Amino acid sequence: MKPHLQTVVAAPVTDALGRPLRDLRISVMETCNYRCPYCMPEGSLDEAALGARQRLDFADIAQIAKAFVAQGVRKIRLTGGEPLLRRNLPELIALLTQIDGLEDLALTTNGSLLAAQAASLRQAGLDRITVSVDALEDALFRRMSGGRGSLSQVLEGISAAERAGFSPIKINCVVQRGVNESQILPLFEFFRNRGHILRFIEYMDVGSCNGWRSADVVPAAEILARLQSAYELTPLAPTAAGEVAARYGVAGGGEVGFITSVSSPFCGDCNRARLSVDGKLFTCLFAGAGFDLKPHLRSPEKLASEIVALWRHRTDRYSEIRHAADVRKKIEMYFIGG
Repeated sequence: MKPHLQTVVAAPVTDALGRPLRDLRISVMETCNYRCPYCMPEGSLDEAALGARQRLDFADIAQIAKAFVAQGVRKIRLTGGEPLLRRNLPELIALLTQIDGLEDLALTTNGSLLAAQAASLRQAGLDRITVSVDALEDALFRRMSGGRGSLSQVLEGISAAERAGFSPIKINCVVQRGVNESQILPLFEFFRNRGHILRFIEYMDVGSCNGWRSADVVPAAEILARLQSAYELTPLAPTAAGEVAARYGVAGGGEVGFITSVSSPFCGDCNRARLSVDGKLFTCLFAGAGFDLKPHLRSPEKLASEIVALWRHRTDRYSEIRHAADVRKKIEMYFIGG
Protein backbone atom coordinates (compact mmCIF):
# COMPACT_ATOMS: atom_id res chain seq x y z
CA MET A 1 0.00 0.00 0.00
CA LYS A 2 1.31 3.44 -0.91
CA PRO A 3 1.81 5.90 1.93
CA HIS A 4 -0.52 8.88 2.12
CA LEU A 5 0.73 12.33 1.19
CA GLN A 6 0.30 13.73 4.68
CA THR A 7 -1.01 17.25 5.04
CA VAL A 8 -2.47 19.35 7.78
CA VAL A 9 -6.10 20.15 6.99
CA ALA A 10 -6.85 23.77 7.87
CA ALA A 11 -9.77 26.16 7.58
CA PRO A 12 -9.87 27.57 4.06
CA VAL A 13 -8.05 30.79 3.29
CA THR A 14 -10.39 33.55 2.11
CA ASP A 15 -9.93 36.14 -0.62
CA ALA A 16 -10.34 39.93 -0.48
CA LEU A 17 -14.12 39.53 -0.90
CA GLY A 18 -14.40 36.87 1.81
CA ARG A 19 -14.71 33.90 -0.55
CA PRO A 20 -13.07 30.69 0.72
CA LEU A 21 -10.73 28.53 -1.34
CA ARG A 22 -12.55 25.22 -1.68
CA ASP A 23 -12.31 23.97 -5.26
CA LEU A 24 -9.31 23.43 -7.57
CA ARG A 25 -9.56 22.76 -11.30
CA ILE A 26 -6.40 21.18 -12.71
CA SER A 27 -5.77 21.19 -16.46
CA VAL A 28 -3.64 18.16 -17.34
CA MET A 29 -3.62 18.64 -21.13
CA GLU A 30 -4.04 21.81 -23.19
CA THR A 31 -4.76 20.03 -26.47
CA CYS A 32 -7.98 18.37 -27.55
CA ASN A 33 -9.10 15.99 -30.27
CA TYR A 34 -12.22 18.12 -30.86
CA ARG A 35 -12.49 21.65 -32.22
CA CYS A 36 -15.72 22.84 -30.64
CA PRO A 37 -16.35 26.39 -31.94
CA TYR A 38 -17.33 27.74 -28.51
CA CYS A 39 -14.10 26.53 -26.90
CA MET A 40 -11.26 25.62 -29.28
CA PRO A 41 -12.16 26.65 -32.83
CA GLU A 42 -10.10 25.22 -35.66
CA GLY A 43 -6.75 27.02 -35.89
CA SER A 44 -6.84 28.41 -32.33
CA LEU A 45 -4.27 26.08 -30.79
CA ASP A 46 -1.14 27.06 -32.71
CA GLU A 47 0.25 29.52 -30.16
CA ALA A 48 -0.96 27.71 -27.06
CA ALA A 49 0.24 24.15 -27.66
CA LEU A 50 2.98 23.03 -25.31
CA GLY A 51 5.59 20.33 -25.53
CA ALA A 52 5.58 17.52 -22.99
CA ARG A 53 8.53 19.08 -21.16
CA GLN A 54 6.54 22.23 -20.43
CA ARG A 55 3.69 20.36 -18.77
CA LEU A 56 3.79 19.68 -15.07
CA ASP A 57 4.61 16.06 -14.32
CA PHE A 58 2.33 14.05 -12.05
CA ALA A 59 4.55 14.42 -8.98
CA ASP A 60 4.52 18.20 -9.33
CA ILE A 61 0.74 18.28 -9.84
CA ALA A 62 0.29 16.19 -6.70
CA GLN A 63 2.63 18.48 -4.76
CA ILE A 64 0.67 21.57 -5.77
CA ALA A 65 -2.65 19.85 -5.09
CA LYS A 66 -1.42 18.89 -1.62
CA ALA A 67 -0.57 22.53 -0.93
CA PHE A 68 -4.04 23.65 -2.02
CA VAL A 69 -5.74 21.05 0.15
CA ALA A 70 -3.72 22.30 3.10
CA GLN A 71 -5.28 25.74 2.47
CA GLY A 72 -8.86 24.48 2.39
CA VAL A 73 -9.50 22.86 -0.99
CA ARG A 74 -11.82 19.85 -0.66
CA LYS A 75 -12.71 19.20 -4.32
CA ILE A 76 -10.42 18.74 -7.31
CA ARG A 77 -11.56 18.42 -10.91
CA LEU A 78 -9.23 17.29 -13.70
CA THR A 79 -9.84 19.09 -16.97
CA GLY A 80 -8.22 20.10 -20.24
CA GLY A 81 -8.27 20.41 -23.22
CA GLU A 82 -9.18 16.78 -23.22
CA PRO A 83 -7.70 15.20 -20.07
CA LEU A 84 -7.92 11.64 -21.39
CA LEU A 85 -5.28 12.54 -23.99
CA ARG A 86 -2.77 12.68 -21.11
CA ARG A 87 -0.91 9.39 -20.95
CA ASN A 88 -1.21 7.24 -17.84
CA LEU A 89 -3.77 9.54 -16.22
CA PRO A 90 -4.84 6.88 -13.67
CA GLU A 91 -1.36 7.24 -12.13
CA LEU A 92 -2.10 10.86 -11.31
CA ILE A 93 -5.52 9.96 -9.93
CA ALA A 94 -3.92 7.39 -7.64
CA LEU A 95 -1.52 10.05 -6.34
CA LEU A 96 -4.26 12.58 -5.72
CA THR A 97 -6.47 10.14 -3.83
CA GLN A 98 -3.70 9.77 -1.24
CA ILE A 99 -3.92 13.41 -0.16
CA ASP A 100 -5.42 13.70 3.30
CA GLY A 101 -8.34 16.08 3.37
CA LEU A 102 -9.36 15.73 -0.27
CA GLU A 103 -13.02 14.75 -0.30
CA ASP A 104 -13.96 14.64 -3.97
CA LEU A 105 -12.02 13.95 -7.18
CA ALA A 106 -13.80 14.44 -10.50
CA LEU A 107 -12.99 14.64 -14.20
CA THR A 108 -14.58 16.42 -17.17
CA THR A 109 -14.15 14.83 -20.59
CA ASN A 110 -15.62 14.94 -24.08
CA GLY A 111 -16.09 11.18 -23.72
CA SER A 112 -14.42 10.20 -26.98
CA LEU A 113 -11.71 8.14 -25.24
CA LEU A 114 -13.75 7.11 -22.22
CA ALA A 115 -14.78 3.62 -23.32
CA ALA A 116 -11.22 2.31 -23.06
CA GLN A 117 -10.34 4.16 -19.86
CA ALA A 118 -13.43 4.24 -17.63
CA ALA A 119 -12.59 1.09 -15.68
CA SER A 120 -8.98 2.10 -14.98
CA LEU A 121 -10.07 5.59 -13.91
CA ARG A 122 -12.52 4.12 -11.43
CA GLN A 123 -10.01 1.59 -10.15
CA ALA A 124 -7.48 4.37 -9.57
CA GLY A 125 -9.95 6.15 -7.28
CA LEU A 126 -11.79 8.72 -9.43
CA ASP A 127 -15.08 9.61 -7.75
CA ARG A 128 -17.10 11.31 -10.51
CA ILE A 129 -17.19 11.93 -14.25
CA THR A 130 -18.79 14.70 -16.29
CA VAL A 131 -19.19 14.21 -20.04
CA SER A 132 -19.89 16.97 -22.57
CA VAL A 133 -22.72 16.19 -25.00
CA ASP A 134 -24.17 19.10 -26.99
CA ALA A 135 -26.53 17.21 -29.31
CA LEU A 136 -28.17 13.84 -29.88
CA GLU A 137 -28.34 14.20 -33.66
CA ASP A 138 -25.25 12.74 -35.31
CA ALA A 139 -24.72 15.51 -37.85
CA LEU A 140 -25.26 18.31 -35.34
CA PHE A 141 -23.03 16.65 -32.78
CA ARG A 142 -20.27 16.38 -35.35
CA ARG A 143 -20.73 20.01 -36.34
CA MET A 144 -20.54 21.18 -32.73
CA SER A 145 -17.32 19.22 -32.21
CA GLY A 146 -15.68 20.96 -35.14
CA GLY A 147 -16.25 18.07 -37.52
CA ARG A 148 -14.31 15.60 -35.38
CA GLY A 149 -16.68 13.99 -32.90
CA SER A 150 -18.59 10.73 -33.05
CA LEU A 151 -21.79 10.63 -30.98
CA SER A 152 -21.82 6.83 -30.88
CA GLN A 153 -18.27 6.81 -29.56
CA VAL A 154 -19.23 9.17 -26.74
CA LEU A 155 -22.33 7.18 -25.84
CA GLU A 156 -20.19 4.03 -25.74
CA GLY A 157 -17.90 5.85 -23.31
CA ILE A 158 -20.82 6.78 -21.09
CA SER A 159 -22.00 3.16 -21.08
CA ALA A 160 -18.50 2.04 -20.10
CA ALA A 161 -18.49 4.56 -17.27
CA GLU A 162 -21.83 3.20 -16.08
CA ARG A 163 -20.43 -0.32 -16.03
CA ALA A 164 -17.37 0.90 -14.14
CA GLY A 165 -19.61 2.20 -11.35
CA PHE A 166 -19.86 5.92 -12.09
CA SER A 167 -23.40 6.92 -11.19
CA PRO A 168 -24.94 9.33 -11.68
CA ILE A 169 -22.88 10.82 -14.49
CA LYS A 170 -23.22 14.54 -15.13
CA ILE A 171 -23.77 15.59 -18.72
CA ASN A 172 -22.81 19.12 -19.81
CA CYS A 173 -24.53 20.83 -22.72
CA VAL A 174 -23.59 24.31 -23.98
CA VAL A 175 -26.66 25.83 -25.64
CA GLN A 176 -26.16 28.31 -28.50
CA ARG A 177 -28.84 30.38 -30.19
CA GLY A 178 -29.64 29.10 -33.65
CA VAL A 179 -27.47 26.01 -33.21
CA ASN A 180 -28.76 23.40 -30.75
CA GLU A 181 -31.86 24.72 -28.97
CA SER A 182 -33.76 21.83 -30.59
CA GLN A 183 -31.73 19.41 -28.48
CA ILE A 184 -32.85 20.68 -25.08
CA LEU A 185 -35.78 18.30 -24.56
CA PRO A 186 -34.25 15.26 -26.34
CA LEU A 187 -31.05 15.51 -24.27
CA PHE A 188 -32.97 15.92 -21.04
CA GLU A 189 -35.26 12.98 -21.71
CA PHE A 190 -32.50 10.68 -22.93
CA PHE A 191 -30.17 11.17 -19.98
CA ARG A 192 -32.88 11.41 -17.33
CA ASN A 193 -34.14 8.00 -18.47
CA ARG A 194 -30.63 6.64 -17.92
CA GLY A 195 -30.44 8.08 -14.40
CA HIS A 196 -27.92 10.83 -15.18
CA ILE A 197 -27.96 14.58 -14.48
CA LEU A 198 -27.97 17.10 -17.29
CA ARG A 199 -26.39 20.54 -16.86
CA PHE A 200 -27.33 23.21 -19.39
CA ILE A 201 -24.58 25.84 -19.68
CA GLU A 202 -25.05 29.33 -21.05
CA TYR A 203 -22.65 30.08 -23.90
CA MET A 204 -19.86 32.09 -22.27
CA ASP A 205 -17.33 34.65 -23.46
CA VAL A 206 -14.37 32.55 -22.38
CA GLY A 207 -11.04 33.25 -24.03
CA SER A 208 -10.68 35.47 -27.07
CA CYS A 209 -11.13 33.17 -30.04
CA ASN A 210 -14.71 31.86 -29.95
CA GLY A 211 -16.39 34.90 -31.51
CA TRP A 212 -18.82 35.25 -28.61
CA ARG A 213 -21.84 37.54 -28.98
CA SER A 214 -24.49 38.09 -26.35
CA ALA A 215 -27.12 37.49 -29.04
CA ASP A 216 -25.93 33.86 -29.25
CA VAL A 217 -26.68 33.19 -25.58
CA VAL A 218 -29.81 31.21 -24.71
CA PRO A 219 -30.56 32.32 -21.13
CA ALA A 220 -31.17 29.60 -18.59
CA ALA A 221 -34.64 31.02 -17.91
CA GLU A 222 -35.59 30.26 -21.52
CA ILE A 223 -34.24 26.71 -21.29
CA LEU A 224 -36.07 26.21 -17.99
CA ALA A 225 -39.33 27.41 -19.57
CA ARG A 226 -38.98 24.85 -22.37
CA LEU A 227 -38.51 22.06 -19.86
CA GLN A 228 -41.39 23.29 -17.69
CA SER A 229 -43.69 23.07 -20.69
CA ALA A 230 -43.34 19.30 -20.45
CA TYR A 231 -42.22 18.57 -16.88
CA GLU A 232 -42.92 19.73 -13.33
CA LEU A 233 -39.66 21.11 -11.91
CA THR A 234 -38.99 22.18 -8.33
CA PRO A 235 -35.97 24.28 -7.23
CA LEU A 236 -33.50 22.42 -5.02
CA ALA A 237 -31.35 23.93 -2.30
CA PRO A 238 -27.59 24.03 -2.93
CA THR A 239 -25.71 21.05 -1.57
CA ALA A 240 -22.64 23.16 -0.75
CA ALA A 241 -21.49 26.78 -0.68
CA GLY A 242 -20.19 27.93 -4.04
CA GLU A 243 -22.23 25.43 -6.05
CA VAL A 244 -22.31 26.74 -9.62
CA ALA A 245 -25.47 25.03 -10.89
CA ALA A 246 -29.01 26.14 -10.10
CA ARG A 247 -30.60 22.73 -9.51
CA TYR A 248 -34.15 21.51 -10.05
CA GLY A 249 -35.81 18.25 -9.10
CA VAL A 250 -38.10 16.59 -11.62
CA ALA A 251 -41.50 15.23 -10.64
CA GLY A 252 -41.26 11.45 -10.84
CA GLY A 253 -37.49 11.47 -10.31
CA GLY A 254 -34.40 13.06 -11.73
CA GLU A 255 -32.55 16.35 -11.60
CA VAL A 256 -31.49 19.07 -14.01
CA GLY A 257 -29.16 22.02 -13.51
CA PHE A 258 -28.36 25.37 -15.11
CA ILE A 259 -25.02 27.18 -15.14
CA THR A 260 -25.86 30.85 -15.57
CA SER A 261 -22.58 32.72 -15.79
CA VAL A 262 -24.05 35.23 -18.24
CA SER A 263 -27.65 35.84 -17.16
CA SER A 264 -27.22 35.38 -13.41
CA PRO A 265 -23.52 35.46 -12.42
CA PHE A 266 -22.39 33.62 -9.31
CA CYS A 267 -19.11 35.43 -8.67
CA GLY A 268 -20.24 36.33 -5.17
CA ASP A 269 -19.50 32.90 -3.76
CA CYS A 270 -17.00 31.59 -6.33
CA ASN A 271 -14.49 29.42 -4.48
CA ARG A 272 -12.58 27.97 -7.45
CA ALA A 273 -8.92 28.27 -8.36
CA ARG A 274 -7.51 26.94 -11.62
CA LEU A 275 -4.11 25.40 -12.31
CA SER A 276 -2.91 25.42 -15.91
CA VAL A 277 -1.03 22.54 -17.47
CA ASP A 278 2.23 24.50 -17.22
CA GLY A 279 1.86 25.32 -13.53
CA LYS A 280 0.20 28.73 -13.42
CA LEU A 281 -2.51 29.64 -10.94
CA PHE A 282 -5.51 31.45 -12.42
CA THR A 283 -7.94 32.95 -9.94
CA CYS A 284 -10.76 33.38 -12.48
CA LEU A 285 -11.98 31.55 -15.57
CA PHE A 286 -11.89 34.88 -17.40
CA ALA A 287 -8.42 35.96 -16.25
CA GLY A 288 -5.89 37.35 -18.68
CA ALA A 289 -2.79 36.05 -16.89
CA GLY A 290 -1.77 33.50 -14.29
CA PHE A 291 0.82 33.28 -11.53
CA ASP A 292 3.65 30.81 -12.02
CA LEU A 293 3.92 28.33 -9.14
CA LYS A 294 6.76 26.27 -10.61
CA PRO A 295 9.58 28.30 -8.99
CA HIS A 296 8.21 27.32 -5.57
CA LEU A 297 7.82 23.58 -6.14
CA ARG A 298 10.92 22.60 -4.20
CA SER A 299 9.91 24.61 -1.13
CA PRO A 300 6.61 23.47 0.38
CA GLU A 301 6.58 26.44 2.74
CA LYS A 302 7.11 28.96 -0.06
CA LEU A 303 4.55 27.23 -2.26
CA ALA A 304 1.96 27.40 0.52
CA SER A 305 2.68 31.06 1.30
CA GLU A 306 2.46 32.00 -2.40
CA ILE A 307 -0.94 30.31 -2.76
CA VAL A 308 -2.20 32.04 0.38
CA ALA A 309 -0.92 35.45 -0.72
CA LEU A 310 -2.38 35.17 -4.21
CA TRP A 311 -5.78 34.04 -2.96
CA ARG A 312 -5.98 36.67 -0.23
CA HIS A 313 -5.48 39.40 -2.84
CA ARG A 314 -8.07 37.94 -5.21
CA THR A 315 -10.85 40.34 -6.23
CA ASP A 316 -12.03 38.70 -9.49
CA ARG A 317 -15.72 39.04 -10.37
CA TYR A 318 -15.66 39.25 -14.15
CA SER A 319 -19.12 37.81 -14.81
CA GLU A 320 -20.74 40.43 -12.60
CA ILE A 321 -19.01 43.31 -14.38
CA ARG A 322 -18.41 41.83 -17.86
CA HIS A 323 -19.87 44.81 -19.70
CA ALA A 324 -17.61 47.22 -17.80
CA ALA A 325 -14.55 44.97 -17.51
CA ASP A 326 -11.47 46.01 -19.46
CA VAL A 327 -10.07 42.60 -20.35
CA ARG A 328 -8.35 42.84 -23.70
CA LYS A 329 -7.24 39.22 -23.85
CA LYS A 330 -8.39 36.32 -21.69
CA ILE A 331 -6.79 32.93 -21.26
CA GLU A 332 -8.49 30.32 -23.44
CA MET A 333 -10.78 27.92 -21.57
CA TYR A 334 -9.07 24.84 -23.01
CA PHE A 335 -5.85 25.94 -21.31
CA ILE A 336 -7.28 26.05 -17.77
CA GLY A 337 -10.45 24.01 -18.02
CA GLY A 338 -14.09 25.08 -17.60
